[in-house]
Amino acid sequence: MFTRLTLPVVFVALAYGLWTSSTFTDIASGVAVFLFGMLCMEAGFKAFSGGALEGVLRRSTDRVWKSLGFGIVTTTLMQSSSLVSVITISFLSAGLIDLAQGIGVIFGANLGTTTGAWLVAGFGLKVKISAYAMPMLIFGVLMLLREARSSKGAGWILVGLGFLFLGIHFMKEGFAGFSDTLDLTRYAMTGVAGLLVFSLFGVIATVVMQSSHATLVLIITALGAGQITYENALALAVGANVGTTITAIIGSLGAPVEGKRLAAAHLAFNLGTGLIALVFMGAFVRAVDVISREVGIPADDHTLKLAVFHTLFNLVGVALFTPFIDRMAAALEHFLKGKALTRDTPHFLSATALEFPEVALTALRRETLHLFDNAFTIIAHGMCLRRSDVVSERDLRALLEARAEVIELDVDRQYELVIKDIYSANIAFFTRATAKPMSEALALRFKHVLQANLDLIAAIKATKHLRKNLVHFVASPNPHIRREYNRLRINVGEMLRDLAALRSEDVEAVTKLSLDALKVHLADARRYGHRAVAALIRDDLITPQMATSLMNDSAYAHELMSHLLGMAEALVEALDAPERIPADLSLSAEEVAAVLDRTDDANGSVPRPEQTGS
Repeated sequence: MFTRLTLPVVFVALAYGLWTSSTFTDIASGVAVFLFGMLCMEAGFKAFSGGALEGVLRRSTDRVWKSLGFGIVTTTLMQSSSLVSVITISFLSAGLIDLAQGIGVIFGANLGTTTGAWLVAGFGLKVKISAYAMPMLIFGVLMLLREARSSKGAGWILVGLGFLFLGIHFMKEGFAGFSDTLDLTRYAMTGVAGLLVFSLFGVIATVVMQSSHATLVLIITALGAGQITYENALALAVGANVGTTITAIIGSLGAPVEGKRLAAAHLAFNLGTGLIALVFMGAFVRAVDVISREVGIPADDHTLKLAVFHTLFNLVGVALFTPFIDRMAAALEHFLKGKALTRDTPHFLSATALEFPEVALTALRRETLHLFDNAFTIIAHGMCLRRSDVVSERDLRALLEARAEVIELDVDRQYELVIKDIYSANIAFFTRATAKPMSEALALRFKHVLQANLDLIAAIKATKHLRKNLVHFVASPNPHIRREYNRLRINVGEMLRDLAALRSEDVEAVTKLSLDALKVHLADARRYGHRAVAALIRDDLITPQMATSLMNDSAYAHELMSHLLGMAEALVEALDAPERIPADLSLSAEEVAAVLDRTDDANGSVPRPEQTGS
């Protein structure tokens, strides 16, 4: 309701101002051009998000102090705290950073925004900035005409900078024109009332323009033109700092719980910092005077002193709040919980992750591992194995002779509860992510993750088919058929155990060589199964009906394990680790067969079933 009412009111007010005042038109045009420049810069930086930006963030946010530094540097470069916030929320949603690290980035971004004030106050108002804007626009447009994505990205950044400078020029000219017709300083207010009223104006202006950076530039240009007093400008700057959190809160309403937590942390920090600045305004003003005198800023250069004030109170806020980041994160996770769910749903997918291809790939890969965790339980229970036994160090071959405990399982019901929603979301997410421009290499990595999902679903279906006879024969009085079905259970259980071990390792360390042992295990199980069935039939130890079921179910077991191995291989292929082993160094099918032949030669032929108890 708030946003639906705000837009018409803003439109009416703007239309009236444009109709009645040419100087207002200059100022409004300057704001519009400045905001458009910010959008162009965001588009430019997103063009470089095919891996480099995300890789830097991943390496630069593993400690809180690194998160602060990342927020400062990236916001300084991009001049857009909103873009940094989007990246941070997407990494939170994808599970790549935790809430404390995300809060650190937001704190740093607040400090990074202060560099914009220095740029405008120290450079934008001192020179004819439009002279720099035009060459940037010319070269930027030329680069936009090139096909290469990196060239287009650099072009958008140059065009964005050009429009930023042009917007500042228009605002400066507009406020200079106001001085001839209207003196806004007549509306100046002093004391506590002035602080509160102009802080509120700062909040409203930032909510309307959806950019604290634009509000701050407007304040500085108005101050430079003498249209507002220094004291009121300080209050407006505090309000702009608080107002940017309102924008973040509105934007987080449809975001996952991680986004809401980060927006709440942003609000707490900026509101707390703003209150400190207002309560201790006198002390801050005296500190600004001292600092300005020490660094050589003239006493009457209020625009630069405003930049000093903006930096100082944000720096104080960071210093006061940083020691409490972990406690803040814990409190937010305690009070802002996700919805209580009766069905399992995606944990890592979000609309913000789609903004950046590498983040989207990582989110999809993590969600696929989440899907595997759920499928693991279904497959284990489908084979009448306890998950706790599979992941333990228990010798599964001790189950070979025993009559198995039949674990009740409705595969279709479990698929509906813990698989379907996640799998469907993964497919939809893959479709949306790959619709965006990306390199062929990155697109291939997406396809590998998709294949991993398909393999997991196929493995569950094979489990369902295999279970029909398995629950009958694992309790059969015939020890030979019972042993062979138990052998199928053990083979599947051991593969699940090996995959769980790989799952728990550092994902970057898993290579194709890690999976070669599973290839040998799979081929060995298939080779033994064929020989065992032939021996049982030849010696009349099982009925022909039993033999038919065993052959069919051995094929299902092989299919099940093949799809599990295929899932693992696909996820390894989706990695972009520089240390990944080349494909031609892993075992081929022929090499696997050769390994088994040498094993057979060393151990002798496979013993007949009645000659062994294993």
